[in-house]
Amino acid sequence: QVQLVESGGGLVQAGGSLRLSCAASGSIFSINAMGWYRQAPGNQRERVAIITSGSSTNYADSVKGRFTISRDNAKNTVYLQMNSLKPEDTAVYYCNIRGIVYYPTPGLEFDSWGQGTQVTVSS
Repeated sequence: QVQLVESGGGLVQAGGSLRLSCAASGSIFSINAMGWYRQAPGNQRERVAIITSGSSTNYADSVKGRFTISRDNAKNTVYLQMNSLKPEDTAVYYCNIRGIVYYPTPGLEFDSWGQGTQVTVSS
């Protein structure tokens, strides 16, 4: 019903920047919260940042002041601008989008995840 495609990961030196994108497609009626999560080897998945339908944002303490989440409602896309990257930011980053579809069941909620994109920060 709803597919997410992520892009923008890669290898960067400490102090560098990357911008992640996640575009949703399908029978989307509306989108509520959009967020980014990450999972490093041996660790649980953790929330990095979220943005609500009203564009309120919330960040993990570890990324405050360095990462910025934003959304383009016309494109059903969420972004994560990552600056001043540190080696401890190395992880697979996943986007998550929640909303409502209009087909095949109008009003049905969805909770979709992207395929993940690797971010590696070298020291």
